[in-house]
Amino acid sequence: MKLATLRTSDGTAAARLDSDGYTVVPGYPDVGTLLGRPDWRELAESAHGASRPADAELAAVVPSPSKVLCVGLNYKTHIEEMGRELPSHPTLFAKFADTLTGPRDAVEAVDPELDWEGELVAVVGREAHRVNETEAADCIAGYTVADDISMRGWQYRTTEWLQGKMWARSTPVGPVMVTADEFDPATARLRTTVNGVTMQEHAIADLLFAPAALVAYISTMVPLHPGDMILTGTPGGVGRGRTPAVYLAPGDVVEVTIDGIGMLSTPISAPACATGTYR
Repeated sequence: MKLATLRTSDGTAAARLDSDGYTVVPGYPDVGTLLGRPDWRELAESAHGASRPADAELAAVVPSPSKVLCVGLNYKTHIEEMGRELPSHPTLFAKFADTLTGPRDAVEAVDPELDWEGELVAVVGREAHRVNETEAADCIAGYTVADDISMRGWQYRTTEWLQGKMWARSTPVGPVMVTADEFDPATARLRTTVNGVTMQEHAIADLLFAPAALVAYISTMVPLHPGDMILTGTPGGVGRGRTPAVYLAPGDVVEVTIDGIGMLSTPISAPACATGTYR
């Protein structure tokens, strides 16, 4: 089953993707609130709400999760291109809900060193606190796609990454969440293109720390709630890792696709205010 959050004339609505379009799940403004119900699967499967076309406008799959956790350096190829050693534990940082945006929304080029990072996202479906890896797998409701668009100029001003990762409306997420029973990370591939040119293509099975292991590890520190998202990391092929480095500019289009889930398509736009403001 595939679930999405649609934009409507009076807000947003959780919906199920069917063969001919979307069916609204009545009473739930987004996938995150739907996942807050223990019987979310049954509610979604049996929904008979309003129909919406397949090209309906989409918000981030979960617009307001309590947590957006991100994993850096989780594919061997990306670790090597960034000149680092393989980690013994996951490298974690966090984002805020304000960073999220829809799977077809534009992202502003607020940094001349704007970079792409296509990623698989695990979406939590039930409370997970200090769970083991087997239990953690059962806590994953499904998977979606993200582009952790990074402001590299800001990211590397200090040894902490947050200021390059926390910009408002800079992280597209979607188009849908595929339930865990219909998606196998061990067989899927991720592809990122810029203006139609392939920049990243990699098997998700090459993750150093798989989704269930990440849920278990993070839940040791903090409770995970339904709708929380874990961006599992990006493979090799980012712009900063190239010689010479390649960055995004207004007019570019970034597309991230994961087999079995779908595609994000992100146009890069000029900043809303003068570039000189961003210093």
